[in-house]
Amino acid sequence: MNLNQVTLPVSDMDMATQFYRTLGFTQIVDTPHYARFECPQGGATFSLAVESAEFNSGAVIYFEHEALDEWVARLQAKGIEFEQLPTDQRYLWREAILHDPSGNKIKLYWAGENRLNPPWRVERRD
Repeated sequence: MNLNQVTLPVSDMDMATQFYRTLGFTQIVDTPHYARFECPQGGATFSLAVESAEFNSGAVIYFEHEALDEWVARLQAKGIEFEQLPTDQRYLWREAILHDPSGNKIKLYWAGENRLNPPWRVERRD
């Protein structure tokens, strides 16, 4: 089993697609109501869908990059604003926090080996 993608709700597709292209993702589907992006590494995708009603997304999308601090500095130079600059977390990840134009929370992070193998890892299956 593999996760295919996550779709985020957006209120303005043009603003949203420009924002994610500025972050460095490649847009591979472009319609007035739906867009999909490919991540630069690993083959993962995510999509955006216009929501006409008011929405409040509680989801957080994470994008990983080994050179996190440099990536954040490049994005700041392009005018991207951050709620939190790269900060070491107690759960052994380094994270920066920002929001897309629709208010979706995004964490740019680097976790290295701790992403899949934290010291508290368990393996439970039924």
